[in-house]
Order: sequence, then C-alpha cells, then structure tokens
Amino acid sequence: MVWRASSRHEAGRVSLDELLGAAQRLVESGVTPACQIAVARDGELLAHEAFGAATTGSKFPAFSSTKPIVASMVWLLIAEGLLVPEQRVAELVPEFGTFGKDTITLDQLVLHTAGIPNAPLRHEGADAGVRRAAFARWTLEWEPGTRFEYHSASAHWVLVDLVERVTGLDFRDAIEQRVTAPLGLPRLLGLPVEDQGDVVGGVLLDGDPNGEAMDLLRVANDPVVRAAGIPGGGGLMTAATMAGFYQGLLRNPGGLWDPEVLRDATTRVRCTFDDPLMGVPANRSRGLVLAGDDGMHQFRYAMFGRDCSPGAFGHAGAYLQVAWADPATGTSFAFFKNGYHADMIGDAANVVPLTDLAAALP
Repeated sequence: MVWRASSRHEAGRVSLDELLGAAQRLVESGVTPACQIAVARDGELLAHEAFGAATTGSKFPAFSSTKPIVASMVWLLIAEGLLVPEQRVAELVPEFGTFGKDTITLDQLVLHTAGIPNAPLRHEGADAGVRRAAFARWTLEWEPGTRFEYHSASAHWVLVDLVERVTGLDFRDAIEQRVTAPLGLPRLLGLPVEDQGDVVGGVLLDGDPNGEAMDLLRVANDPVVRAAGIPGGGGLMTAATMAGFYQGLLRNPGGLWDPEVLRDATTRVRCTFDDPLMGVPANRSRGLVLAGDDGMHQFRYAMFGRDCSPGAFGHAGAYLQVAWADPATGTSFAFFKNGYHADMIGDAANVVPLTDLAAALP
C-alpha cells in the first residue's frame, strides 16, 4: 500500500496553541497529573510547555524512548571501526558466549532479533561484573535472526557492555561525552541521586501495582535505579532535550555521526519481521522505528502522527512517552507524562490526538 495522508486536519489549520491546549486538557481531565511537550523545527525549539505538577525544567522518565540515544553511541563506534555490525558479540564479550549465544551479532541486538528478549537483568547491570555474570547465565529463547520480539532491556545491556569494552569508559559517561554534550544537551542517563531533585515521579493511576508495573515504577521513582541508567529505558530528561536529540539526528551538527552510518540508521529498514505486539511489520533500523510507506505507520512503536511522512523515524516508551522526527518537515516532537495506566493500548487513545496534531502543524 502506498502511504497517503488521510488527516482530518486541513493544511495550515493546526496551530501550536491547539496542540498545547490538547496537552493541557489531559491534565485537566485526570489522564495524567503532569505532562510536558516540545516541538522543534530546523534547529529551533518552537514550543516547550509543561502542565500540572511539572515545570519546563522538570525531567521525566523516558522509558524505552531512551533506546535510540544508546544506539546513536553505537553508530559512532561503527563509523570508527571499533564495532562491526556483523561481528559476533562473544568475540568482544566472552562471558556472552554460552548456551548458544555465541552466534548472536551486534546487528541482531539492535534489531531485536537476538533471541533473548526476556533475559533477566535489572539496574544492578550497571556494575560490569554483575552484568557479565548475568550474560553467562542467559539462555536462548529462540534461534537468533529468525524472528522479531521486543527486547525491552536485555539487548541494550549487551550494547553498553560493548561500548565499555571498546572505549574504556563507563557507558553513561561515554554517552554524555560523545553524544549529548556535543549536541548541547545535558547528561540524561545515570543521573546521580543528588541531581534528581527535578525529576517528576511516575504515578500508577489504575491497575495492580505488581509485576511489570512495579518494575517500571521502580525505574521511574527509585533514586538508586534512576542513577544506574538502565540503557534500555532509564533516561531522565525534558521533552525539549528529547526534541533536541532528534534535531541532532535530522541535522547532524558538526558532522557528529558519519553521514553514511546516520543515513543508514534513519532510512534503511533492516528488520521487517512482524511485531507480535503491534501486529504490523516492525520496520526497525539499527536503533530506530521507521514509519515506512505501507500506511501502517501509526501502529508502529513510535507513536507517529497521522500526517507523518514515510521517512519519519522515532521510538516510543512505556506509558505513552513519544519521540519522533520527520525529515519531510524538519520537525521533531516529544511528549512525556507521569500518569501511568495499566491499559496502555486504551491510554493510547488519549495521546494519539496530540501526536496527530504535531504531525499536522504547518
């Protein structure tokens, strides 16, 4: 199917005020105690507002929208020849080469095809010794490279171990020094406890606070867990910071990333296996979700707006954190909220109108 814009919004009829008003109504209607929204275009921040129990300086847990930031560190190392996409991970991380995992490649990690989606490791993985001991215990769930299943945490623990092996730096410091600081952005992974005073905690508004919900609440609210900087979902930042990161991907200031490596990551679909959660082809590049031209972009795990072009790219996070960029307009959009609903699919109905409005901005 060829992509066609099917928006209810007439061109030029959507304003920033309409978008910000829709975000404010989420707080007023009780969908979330607080939220923050940012829109940037062509290197400029057009809007950054907060509603409810937050300010524009408040940082929010970004959950899995953190993943592309970690991947962007990997892109730097690929360009430098320190990491090779087809290389078997166990060649650099010998602890990983157990129970059949010796065949897993770097590409399979970033594409969520590695076969270890549920391998257990929590915030203690920030300690390299603990992390590598866990790697040795992990077992395959299915043959690497044969299917897609979202690796919510496991793959990114391995990615940052690779970062540490080839740079000699703590992964959190490496990402700050090599990615966020050059973009003019603050540290956003592994904030020390004493620097967390402006973080907005998550609030579970319904459902049983056990199991996965409890784990995610700990990521959002426990200062020690926050400080660990879980690479698959522990970023803490403002919506403006996230929108700024995506402006970096659109504009590549100072040639931070090798142009060919960046172009590959933002345009080339390398995983077309069906996503069993979303019910559509995953459309994964090395670290991003790509909208694609099949008309299914709104069902992919990036919360693309209806009018996003086929070239849009991004990544969502648990409890409807949104981050994407659209090269067709030069726009990047980020939305964070701290009201967590057990029914994330149902909660999407509250957030989809926002991302649709952002995509329809003139």
